[in-house]
Amino acid sequence: MTPRMVTLIEGDGIGPEICASVVRVFKAAGVPIEWEYASAGLAAIEQFGNGVPPEALESIKRNKVALKGPTTTPISGGHKSVNVTIRKSLDLYANVRLARSMPAIQTRFDNVNILVVRENIEDTYAGIEHWQTPNVAQCLKLITRQGSMNAIRYAFEEARKLGRSRVTCVHKANIHKITDGLWLEVFRQVAAEYTDIVADDIIVDNCCMQLVTRPQQFDVLVLPNLYGDIVSDLCAGIVGGLGVAPGGNIGKDCAVFEAVHGSAPDIAGKGLANPTALLLSGIQMLQYMGLVGYASALQDALARTLASGVRTRDLGGIASTEEFTDAIITQLHPVTDTEQVVLVQSILAGQAAAPVVEEEWNLVGADVFVRYNGLPPVPETVGPFTLRMKSNRGTKVWPGETPDILMVDHFRCRYVASESIARTSVVDLLTTITTAGFDWMHVELLHTTKSGEARYTKAQGE
Repeated sequence: MTPRMVTLIEGDGIGPEICASVVRVFKAAGVPIEWEYASAGLAAIEQFGNGVPPEALESIKRNKVALKGPTTTPISGGHKSVNVTIRKSLDLYANVRLARSMPAIQTRFDNVNILVVRENIEDTYAGIEHWQTPNVAQCLKLITRQGSMNAIRYAFEEARKLGRSRVTCVHKANIHKITDGLWLEVFRQVAAEYTDIVADDIIVDNCCMQLVTRPQQFDVLVLPNLYGDIVSDLCAGIVGGLGVAPGGNIGKDCAVFEAVHGSAPDIAGKGLANPTALLLSGIQMLQYMGLVGYASALQDALARTLASGVRTRDLGGIASTEEFTDAIITQLHPVTDTEQVVLVQSILAGQAAAPVVEEEWNLVGADVFVRYNGLPPVPETVGPFTLRMKSNRGTKVWPGETPDILMVDHFRCRYVASESIARTSVVDLLTTITTAGFDWMHVELLHTTKSGEARYTKAQGE
């Protein structure tokens, strides 16, 4: 079989050690892969001033598949997260994490086998944040129909391909009625196409409680980005921690598989690093590539090694990184099934784009956010607008008796017109508010459908 070129990013801290371990195991198993090394992380920042140099991205695009060790992003200095940068630059829309009970790793639960599919691009991870006043910061949560459909369809495709029977949508649509409401709406639309798979949904806080009491009930979870980030780590903890948690990032054209744990610089170079998570990610990568015989051989060798009692110190053993690697190689059996399986990659399902919803809206008002200490006496009528409500931190504080709550210097003033208006009326509204001496920080337009259905939410208490 002609070897396949794969990009290898060693990363920071223990990254080079665990990558070297995986490279050794792959070579011993005869996996038909050649490695093209690329740099990302702290070393890249120091060398190129960029945590993800263009050369690294070009290598991944060229090879279509990459294996990545843990990287570190400095907290200060304005550098973007290396992981997020790679995902966004390559449009890797689905993050896939497997939480499965491992042999000889004692946890509170047995027989856990949960596939977590996380939308990987948007939500609060769109990174759109602003200071509104010196005391108020804002982050925009973006959920799109198209982004949701890509991740959700991927979850159903993977469930079908792997013979799994249930996909559970995780959300908070009871509170985030529009954003998570859209996520849940798309889930139900996609689920209707997969009648062979049970589809249900659960609120994220209940999901977390259920996971730490009876995780065996779950099969496939599909979540928006933020919930997925948290819940996938929770699932890893259930089966032994991030040291045994593989991860993959799937896009339409390429995929990056990675260890999801940190770079652990405090133990770098001491022979204490556990390569299990990266090896499992490499096994996931081989399955993605259709090299399922090699993937099975490596999975079996790892399982036999752990069952024999050879483990690194984080798993309660005494083996060094090199000794653990040697033990896995010793447990390798000859790979008899070396044919590459031609898989109908589920990433192609992402090409079935979500239908673009065309809906005529009427502009009926504007939420104007102003900076002010105390209840702002903004004009109550401006042209076609009437001041309907003022809120602070999402709670209505006017009209009516002002509640005895903590208020900050950032108020939403909702202006509503009695009929559809032009955008120029909003410009006039902002000009009037400015002339009256108020600093407006941003504005959100209020729309209704032609049938009068609001495309915005009420304030708490409105």
